Amino acid sequence: MSTTYTTHGEGPATVVDLDITGMTCASCANRIERKLNKLDGVHATVNFATERATVDGTADVDTLVATVKDAGYTATPVRPKAVGGSSDSGLDDGAEASAIDSSPAAVELRGLRQRLIISALLSIPVIVLAMVPAWQFTNWQWLSLTLAAPVIVWGGYPFHLAAWRNLRHGTATMDTLVSMGTLAAFGWSLYALFFGMAGMPGMTHGFELLPERGAGASFIYLEAAAGVTTFILAGRYAEKRAKIRAGDALRALMDLGAKDVVIRRAGSEVRVPIGDLAVGDEFVVRPGEKIATDGVVVEGVSAVDMSMLTGESVPVEVTVDDDVVGATINTSGRLVVRATHVGSDTALAQMARMVEAAQAGKAQVQRLADRISGVFVPTVMLIALGALIFWWVDGSVLTAFTAAVSVLIIACPCALGLATPTALMVGTGRGAQLGILLSGPEVLEKTRRIDTVVLDKTGTVTTGEMRVDAVHPAAGVSADEVTTLAAAVEKGSEHPIGRAIVVAAQDLPVPEVDEFDAAHGIGVSGKVGTSSVAVSGPAHLDVELDEGLRSAIDDAQAAGATPVVVLRDGTPRGVIVVSDTVKPVAAEAISRMKKAGLRPVLLTGDNAGAAQHVADIVGIDTVISDVRPEDKVAEVVRLQQSGGSVAMVGDGINDAPALAQADLGIAMGTGTDVAIAASDVTVVDGDLNKVLDAIALSRATLRTIKQNLFWAFGYNVAAIPLAAAALLNPMIAGAAMAFSSVFVVLNSLRLRRFTPRR
Repeated sequence: MSTTYTTHGEGPATVVDLDITGMTCASCANRIERKLNKLDGVHATVNFATERATVDGTADVDTLVATVKDAGYTATPVRPKAVGGSSDSGLDDGAEASAIDSSPAAVELRGLRQRLIISALLSIPVIVLAMVPAWQFTNWQWLSLTLAAPVIVWGGYPFHLAAWRNLRHGTATMDTLVSMGTLAAFGWSLYALFFGMAGMPGMTHGFELLPERGAGASFIYLEAAAGVTTFILAGRYAEKRAKIRAGDALRALMDLGAKDVVIRRAGSEVRVPIGDLAVGDEFVVRPGEKIATDGVVVEGVSAVDMSMLTGESVPVEVTVDDDVVGATINTSGRLVVRATHVGSDTALAQMARMVEAAQAGKAQVQRLADRISGVFVPTVMLIALGALIFWWVDGSVLTAFTAAVSVLIIACPCALGLATPTALMVGTGRGAQLGILLSGPEVLEKTRRIDTVVLDKTGTVTTGEMRVDAVHPAAGVSADEVTTLAAAVEKGSEHPIGRAIVVAAQDLPVPEVDEFDAAHGIGVSGKVGTSSVAVSGPAHLDVELDEGLRSAIDDAQAAGATPVVVLRDGTPRGVIVVSDTVKPVAAEAISRMKKAGLRPVLLTGDNAGAAQHVADIVGIDTVISDVRPEDKVAEVVRLQQSGGSVAMVGDGINDAPALAQADLGIAMGTGTDVAIAASDVTVVDGDLNKVLDAIALSRATLRTIKQNLFWAFGYNVAAIPLAAAALLNPMIAGAAMAFSSVFVVLNSLRLRRFTPRR
């Protein structure tokens, strides 16, 4: 049986996703990344928080897996999973749940929990006995050894095993520091018990925050070794749980889809697994059911709850020929839908891929942290050795040992490695819940500098659902003739004006067109019979218009509508007036932008009158009108050259170049695939308010990353010198190290509560 893995792209170069197990800190991820990048034609990114490698190149999967194994870790190619429904495995719901429960992350979490509970139960009496001299009965130290030994050896086994693997590969990681520190404390205690004075009956000593001066053979560190092991296990367990929670939003998104569907086949309705649904199949959606996949309504009228996709709670009315999206909920009437996209091609699957891609990437600030963590462990080992030598020369063996062990234990590269990816995971997941999709981590830095927001008019500030208001024929021409001629050439157009004209002519006999041609921003043309027909904006015409047509154009522009001229064989045959409606939330969104210190600019190909009319309604002060699509890029560049950091918001094919040119491209999800592909951010439902929400969420995520990095850097800068100066007990050092990673993850989880301000 063949096996399919998650890859992207076509041809010899592909992108392969690998799940990595065995990583315990950012140094592990850096080492795997370096190993993979040494392969010819390979570019790899390893994300410690998501425990996933994304590899772009020509190397085959087996080579990649073997390379990761050579580095001391395990790699598993990611199996593609259908969004919401059954996966390629063909498991039913119960088996699927069982498979999820036995995933590497779940198994590791259960193992950590078991080790933590047993280690805690054994460590507590060891710590209590060491801290309270009054409870230290005769030979208490041997009971402490009996209880502490399983904690240090078995409880700390994952650290020791990882350290051994690292040693075999000539590297050092966080586990190396922990293993060296706890085993050194354990070894010292064994020496003191068997060869020093610590094993004598009646020996007592108290718990000290600062190390005692002296020879040291009468002191034991069993409570430090056992306590450090337990604290770090607790930190790893909390960190693992929090990392799993950080990915909850993406998993919830993947699970939104329907599990089965009722398909029409041979005149009957049959319920089948979602994986059996194919493009072109017609399926039935009853009230209260989820729509199984993306499609177009062929029968029925209903209201669809789109909240899972857009975050909006108000259901959307749908009828025949309306598009619907998979995983949304049919709230009222019975619908029959023809599937247009299934499996990985659906809107929901694309959303999930965008979120995954954003989480897998690395922000610029994270790359700095990665470079630091790459040299962190060797540096810490040198500092520990220096502290050992310094205090030994000073004459205090015990102080030297305490300082060295404390340095090894308190250093925490994990906090550096988790600072960015955990915040990114939670932030992008929260964005998906709100209907905001970030294309990658680099978006975060872009939003910080934005001060100007350029808005396309049609479909962005307005609904884009244009309608024909009036038809003004030339003398001797009927309104129907003008409408049918225009509709004939507009049938091949994607422009909202063209769609409005085609709708207006739906009850008229529209002739076929040959030699169709569309000139972006100018108009469309074609052959109707033996005549050349064109539809164009009046600004692009070089022909004389009679007084009636010129008056119709002037009146339309004064009212904020858009007039187009219909020509036959170069002669104007009439004027069609179309208009658009401003989105209900547009004025509120523009007001919020201004309050946030952003300057909104309206950029449109429409005439100055129509553009200014819309700008006055929504409160935009700067208007750039009569701009051809190819000139939109030049206008964005002009704004950038004047010192602005520009965000471009658009939805059409003609907006794509400007979206790509802008410092931040924001596409309305109601627009074209080309526009979405060219953007940095996608607003799924086209709500202008969410443009500002996207910027606010990105800035909140970046702010959280900086807080995490400040803590991670600050902690290590302060803690390591304290430990080297012998001012910390090793057990306190272990607790501090465990807390530092947990703090970073918990701080990132605060983003789950991000709520847009309205």
